[in-house]
Amino acid sequence: METILSVKNLTKKFKRVVVNNISFDVEKGNVYGLLGPNGSGKSTTFGMLLSTINPTSGDWFWFGKKGTDAETLKRIGAIIEQPNFYPYLSAETNLKIVAEIKGTPHSRIDEVLQTVGLLERKKDTFKTFSLGMKQRLAIASSLLNNPEVLILDEPTNGLDPEGIIQIREIIGTIAKQGITIIIASHLLDEIEKICSHVIVLKDGDAIYSGLVDGMTSNSGYFELKADNNALLLNTLEELQWFVSVKIDGEIIKAQIREDVSVSASGLNQKLSEKGIFLSHLAKKKQSLETQFLELVKNTPHA
Repeated sequence: METILSVKNLTKKFKRVVVNNISFDVEKGNVYGLLGPNGSGKSTTFGMLLSTINPTSGDWFWFGKKGTDAETLKRIGAIIEQPNFYPYLSAETNLKIVAEIKGTPHSRIDEVLQTVGLLERKKDTFKTFSLGMKQRLAIASSLLNNPEVLILDEPTNGLDPEGIIQIREIIGTIAKQGITIIIASHLLDEIEKICSHVIVLKDGDAIYSGLVDGMTSNSGYFELKADNNALLLNTLEELQWFVSVKIDGEIIKAQIREDVSVSASGLNQKLSEKGIFLSHLAKKKQSLETQFLELVKNTPHA
């Protein structure tokens, strides 16, 4: 698969180290999340990759070419700050101005407005738009130059639940067109719903880079209940299939070892052979939130 972006040992120091020697690759056609709390270095990383912030050290390569020059920027669409349009001009007129600046034809305007669901509102002035509509117009403007990569910094920040869902759906539509997308967010739920890959930042360090599902153990866990929970607990521990077995109220939770493959039916059969009959059995997968918290907890800061 083609590598769109390769980041090598990128560092930025202001009064303190904001981005600390991070490295990761972005492959074509995927949706990547840059995940971390506010102050973890996400916006600074984007600033360096777009050449608005000078790095202290390190390199990056867009499309195999070192750094970010004017020609490279033509292949990238980005929303790093709040949308900045003329409030008393229509959506269409605002996009015409952006198109002139980018040197792209006006014929793209209706197409990008259709993509973000604003075609019917193209004659309305920007000041009449809700916050969600303003963000969608910003995404439309970033698509005018037919970019190969779209960079979005906290695209759902401040939006109501309906606005968040609309932005997610738009990102999904754009991704289906084969555009590579990189999203910075502090929202775990957003990354889990939108992204295929994630780079996790903690205090400027990249502590994980890879598939969302591969952040930590993807084996999952079982929830179980029986008439004799004490016997069930002892039997589960004896099986040695689990990293941990804990009681949570009336439910026993058994975390599956990474090197073990066991189905709910297989476990049920094994327990029934030992005379244990379950009144509750469910196999579940850890949420990204749980995986993220475990990853951050278990990764010391240098």
